[in-house]
Amino acid sequence: MKNRSEKAVIIEQVREVASRASFAVVTDFKGMSVEELTGLRVALRAAGGEYHVVKNTLARIALADTEHSSISSSLKDNCAIALGFKDPVGVAKALTDFAKTNSKLEIRQASLDGKALSPAQIAELAKLPSKEQLLAQALATMNAVPTNFVSLMANMVRPLLYALKAIEEKKAA
Repeated sequence: MKNRSEKAVIIEQVREVASRASFAVVTDFKGMSVEELTGLRVALRAAGGEYHVVKNTLARIALADTEHSSISSSLKDNCAIALGFKDPVGVAKALTDFAKTNSKLEIRQASLDGKALSPAQIAELAKLPSKEQLLAQALATMNAVPTNFVSLMANMVRPLLYALKAIEEKKAA
């Protein structure tokens, strides 16, 4: 059993990490093996997130002072917290994809910038394009305007150039 100072350190660590996260998800991992949890951690890390297994009481205390306090009620039984720092969509995709292949992982509830999300809302969030995809789409749209403008101007000048070329060839003949 850990003493009070060790518990205080754990609470402070979880609080610090959770306060930096924009997205927090409570999951049930009952029955998962260490290899499966490691696979989930690797997938979340690749998506810009982390996965923490913490005692429920300590997690509740740690989350009480953060914007993710709304998920404290879901901290019961065997649960863990997935935290997303950069792209919440990537973390939601990693969790939902993992849950499709591993029935032992259950997504309970989430908090996105302080707003509580249900499992259905998390699944909808996972269907959105990632931040990189959205940026690429925006850049493609912004690039299309000048490209189309140049094509339009070229199409306006081209008939004049054809007419001048025809006149030049007629005079040369």
